[in-house]
Amino acid sequence: MEHATSELYDVAAVRALIPSLRSGQAFFDAPGGTQTPEPVAKAVYGALTAPLSNRGSRTPAERNADAIVIAAREAIGDLLGVDRATVAFGRSSTALTFEMSRTLAQTWQAGDEIILSRLDHDANVGPWLLAAQRCGATVRWADFDPVTGELDLSTITDALNDRTRLVAVTAASNLIGTMPDIPAIADAVHRTKALLFVDGVHYTAHEFVDVPALGADLYVCSPYKFLGPHCGVLTGRADLLHSLAPDKLRPSTDAMPERFELGTLPYELLAGVTAAVDVLAGLAPGEGTRRTRLHTSLHALSEHERTLRERVETGLAALPGVTVHSRAAHRTPTLFMTFDGIPAEQVADGLAADGISAPAGTFYALETARRLGVDSGLRVGLAPYSSIEDVDRLLASLAACI
Repeated sequence: MEHATSELYDVAAVRALIPSLRSGQAFFDAPGGTQTPEPVAKAVYGALTAPLSNRGSRTPAERNADAIVIAAREAIGDLLGVDRATVAFGRSSTALTFEMSRTLAQTWQAGDEIILSRLDHDANVGPWLLAAQRCGATVRWADFDPVTGELDLSTITDALNDRTRLVAVTAASNLIGTMPDIPAIADAVHRTKALLFVDGVHYTAHEFVDVPALGADLYVCSPYKFLGPHCGVLTGRADLLHSLAPDKLRPSTDAMPERFELGTLPYELLAGVTAAVDVLAGLAPGEGTRRTRLHTSLHALSEHERTLRERVETGLAALPGVTVHSRAAHRTPTLFMTFDGIPAEQVADGLAADGISAPAGTFYALETARRLGVDSGLRVGLAPYSSIEDVDRLLASLAACI
């Protein structure tokens, strides 16, 4: 029986929705992708087994496809606090970022500058590096403090000038969990008339998101990090999106947001996206609109995950030879650690033998790992289905491994 972390969050009820938990595994690999709730799987199955074709209004199959897309846009709109007309879907956030980098770089030239963060997953670094290289733009870097894990606002403001065209930064590090002050960054960026592109992949899984309040001009996230299927989401300011001319096929529509979606959408996955948002909205008791229920549920989730994170941190502090690199004042429940004299891969193997999934590596956070001076570490990430019992099991296994 799972012990609750609060009266508002019934982790046992959440776990009952996840069929894979019946395997007895303890999953701490959520930063790479969460386990799938049964309602999400059923929604995918239902879309695939009902009449389905390309979007339209003439036949039931066409209307089903159209309804799925509209519902998914509305669900993500509720999740992110944006208008559904600004919600575009793609194969992944990485793919959407690459496509947007090519679109924005059409207006860049030699002498222009962009600012990238060493706190970011390479999906929010590599595409911009390539785009800048192709048009001759200069790349400036915002460094984080490897001791505290903090990305100080001054590292960005010091690099800003009237030639800056874009700042790309994460809302939360997928490696060490740091959550920079995005609204403050946005204020500084917009004073120079530059654009702010925010990678919200890790952040969206743990926080109640309000994209306009964050100040992001463009924002990406990935449903499979918050109980949904494998696809990507892009949203942004409506006026900005309307002004952009992305590469697309000649016969494809120029309507918004379809102009940013290449090829036929994965309707079955979008049905799963809607179901995942509905699951998130029901994590805690609440009434009102889906947006209101998401606010209640995600705040309850944040408290649940904070309690578990503190339990993990207390347990790790009692273990010899463990260095935890997740230290920022505001951080997600994601802990990246190294071990004196023991490769992280060896520890991950030991955990796996005990039925615990916590991977080793640097997880595409290339610049972050370099800044920390490590070539690998163990990443422990909490999720809506994580329990006190999971945490205690993890700590006991770690003690045995090291």
